[in-house]
Amino acid sequence: MESYLLFLLIAMLTILSPGPGVLLTLSNAINYGTSGAIGGILGIAFGTFIVAGVSATSVGVVLATSALAFSIMKYIGAIYLVYLGIKLWNAPVANSTTNKSTKNIKIQFLEGITLQVTNPKAVFFFMSVFPQFINYSSDFITQFILLVISYSSLVLIIHFMYAYIAKKSKSWLSSSSGNKIVNRTGGSVFVFFGIGLASASK
Repeated sequence: MESYLLFLLIAMLTILSPGPGVLLTLSNAINYGTSGAIGGILGIAFGTFIVAGVSATSVGVVLATSALAFSIMKYIGAIYLVYLGIKLWNAPVANSTTNKSTKNIKIQFLEGITLQVTNPKAVFFFMSVFPQFINYSSDFITQFILLVISYSSLVLIIHFMYAYIAKKSKSWLSSSSGNKIVNRTGGSVFVFFGIGLASASK
């Protein structure tokens, strides 16, 4: 694929841009440390395979062509984002003696997957990007797998980078005032994304 590097650039810019996934990684890293963000990051990366798989099947076609199916997916995603926002807003303020290192990695993994697969925009991203970067006269499956693995690998790299940045800033972010600002700002952003998704048109 001659345009593979262009795909990597577009994917990297997409993943780098702030969104619910990045916010989830940052909040997990702040509250539980870099190791505590691993579950969510892996969940987001794995969710990419699910979204890509859906986009490549007839289910993806239905979502792209059916207004009802689009609306159902859209509102499920919106409700989940608002839920995460309210949950983060109401999270207890941490302090230097608060031990938050015990959150189950399985729960974070499921949160990451759910966050990724309930966002219909991700499905349409793959449906619109893949046709432009795949040569259908060649081996479709090999190209498809390569693009998905590349995208998921970038998710891992970039999100771990965000987690590392959060760790470096943890001294202030984990303070009572800093943590409260992070929780309230992050919660508001999640709700904002949820409302924006609910109001998005096809």
